[in-house]
Amino acid sequence: MDFDTFERKSRRVFEEIPERFRDGVDGLTVHRRALPHRRFEGVYTMGECVTESYPSSWEGPETVRSVVLLYWGSFRALARLDPTFDWSEQIWETLTHELRHHLESLADRDDLTGLDYAMEQTFLRNDGLDFDPRYYRHGERIGPGVYAVEDDVYIEQRWKAADFDLAEGISFSWAERSYETGRPAELGDLHFIRIVDGIAVPPYIEVVLVRRSSWREKLRRGFSRQVLEIHESDAVAREAGYGNGGAGSRVKEEQ
Repeated sequence: MDFDTFERKSRRVFEEIPERFRDGVDGLTVHRRALPHRRFEGVYTMGECVTESYPSSWEGPETVRSVVLLYWGSFRALARLDPTFDWSEQIWETLTHELRHHLESLADRDDLTGLDYAMEQTFLRNDGLDFDPRYYRHGERIGPGVYAVEDDVYIEQRWKAADFDLAEGISFSWAERSYETGRPAELGDLHFIRIVDGIAVPPYIEVVLVRRSSWREKLRRGFSRQVLEIHESDAVAREAGYGNGGAGSRVKEEQ
């Protein structure tokens, strides 16, 4: 997608988002350049939400103003690496993610920010306590389905149960390289695969397998508060073409 088409489409999607979710956002700026991530080599920042609080004697939510930025060059770099890259979907995902950061800034100033919330849930998980299994989505979005929470990077993949059962291994990409690891025995609703070897750290990589659910399942679960089946496992990653790493799992259950 060329720059002019990208800019037009991005502005159209931005304007189609209900106004209440854009309250306090002064506009969308689209840059031509790619923005390499400040911490992770070979990774690009797709968008940002730049927020400032303007001086006011009231210090209310109305003093919080933001500008959303998109980087066409970053989208183009990622599209060159992934032949399945969906420009429209990634524009939507990036815009809504950045607007969520703005909405969090509009909330009570004592509330946790998205990153603070993700870090809090990380601590709960590490201590063996109940945690929000989708906490990583409150971190920084650094690629399609890729989220950073400090030195932890989560690569989300959505799987149909039938496809998972037939898969011989799990493939994923990081920093312009492709990797493989063994397929764990169970999918569950979410399965966190910690990569314990094969990729230099930091960052610490986790591949999050998410089972695709039908709308009927989602509706039924919403009414019944059904317990989610959450798995965790350790695995070794190998560059694609060099064989799979093993994965062993342990199980947790979360609300």
